[in-house]
Amino acid sequence: MNAAAGRQRRVMARALSRAANASVAEVLASAKGSAGICRRIGVTGPPGAGKSSLIAALARHRLSRDGDIAILAVDPTSPFSGGAILGDRIRMEELAQNPRVYIRSLASRSSHDGLADNLPDILEIVENAGFAEVILETVGVGQVEYAVRNLVDTTLLVLMPGAGDQIQAMKSGILETADIFVVNKADQPGARQLAAELASVLKLKAPDDQGWQPPIVSTSVQDRTSVAALGDAIDRHQAWLAGLRDADARLERRRAQHVGSLVARRVTEVLDEMPAELLHLPLASLYEAVVQRLLDAKPSSGIERDHRRRSVRSKAR
Repeated sequence: MNAAAGRQRRVMARALSRAANASVAEVLASAKGSAGICRRIGVTGPPGAGKSSLIAALARHRLSRDGDIAILAVDPTSPFSGGAILGDRIRMEELAQNPRVYIRSLASRSSHDGLADNLPDILEIVENAGFAEVILETVGVGQVEYAVRNLVDTTLLVLMPGAGDQIQAMKSGILETADIFVVNKADQPGARQLAAELASVLKLKAPDDQGWQPPIVSTSVQDRTSVAALGDAIDRHQAWLAGLRDADARLERRRAQHVGSLVARRVTEVLDEMPAELLHLPLASLYEAVVQRLLDAKPSSGIERDHRRRSVRSKAR
């Protein structure tokens, strides 16, 4: 990586840090919106399915084309300490040395949909930095993660042998929203059975309302041919999307997801700022008080919010 490119990456890294920590007020003041010029691939699935290793192998394969690749990996935040183990760089250490790849781990913070606070803004920063493709790895907690579909173009659901029971649990959730199903660790016993179970479930599922029938791709990170087959499936889906000519509709869904996440965060901010005595009100009264504060008060900056929290705590003492 040359000096100019290195400086550009450092500037982007600082911008991503600011975006990740921004309050709702700061997001509203700085948001520019998505132009939809970067291919977005979402990767979700249960823990242990090998998502990070598969993403690294997929990124290496896709570097054969023009353009740089960004990888954003969301790690779960502890509800007790607020900390997160940002471990995806360890699994992608070799790939991180490639000057055409940028890897960033993100803490999920207050987000409960497998994503991270201010993720739409983070994706837009990456997009505006000129990356051709971004691969987004969700927390990996299961069927609640269908929100990722609104932020990406192509959604991969990664499963592993022995996940038959998980398929049944997911049928009413993300299983119905994935664009490509990936049976990872296909060199292990039970992989063929899992693929067959998936195929049986998908036979009962009609193509989506636009006609796409999700394929099932078996992969192993040791088998470059299987990773290439996954890359081809992604390209077919991207080409199919381009033929739909519904880019405006996709940007509208992203905008709706964006504002919805901000509203949810603003409610959390208001609850954090509420005096303790108000939290003892009857539920209906508390609800009315929260709604009134949403209507009356402008979102505060992160600094103002932290100051108010300290003030509330000191009064409580």
